Amino acid sequence: MSFKTLFWTTFFAFLPISELRGAIPFALSQGMPWYAALLYSVFINALVAPVCWIFLSTVHRLLYRWSWYKRTFDAFVERARGKVHQKVEAWGWLGIAAFVAIPLPVTGAWTGTLGAWILGLDRKKTLLSVIIGVIVAGCIVTAVSLLGISAFSIFIKKL
Repeated sequence: MSFKTLFWTTFFAFLPISELRGAIPFALSQGMPWYAALLYSVFINALVAPVCWIFLSTVHRLLYRWSWYKRTFDAFVERARGKVHQKVEAWGWLGIAAFVAIPLPVTGAWTGTLGAWILGLDRKKTLLSVIIGVIVAGCIVTAVSLLGISAFSIFIKKL
């Protein structure tokens, strides 16, 4: 396992666009064992939630002093909460974990943390939910990647 592989795996796991969906397949393609790719990528991607929460809280606190930001933000949050209030009440933290666990673009730790922060959900419960979602997503992406590699190698052998 080279430094270059670890660097790029870290980069992909932390990047909002790729997260685990890019980090695990990349690590596997570079020869990293599946269990190392899974554990390392999940660990790095789980760090997104607290970093994102701290960043959002800090920037928000600074910007909230400006009246135009305050008006815009409050209107946005009011509208967002109104649209999803029933779903949040029904699903709560399980909904955040399930949302993050779906290995599709824009459903990862960044978006889950951002959504929970905007909705004013509890920080500790959000972080735990996001971490659970990241673990589930990591297992799904690893399984799909390994099955894909196996299926591809079987197909190539038949040619």
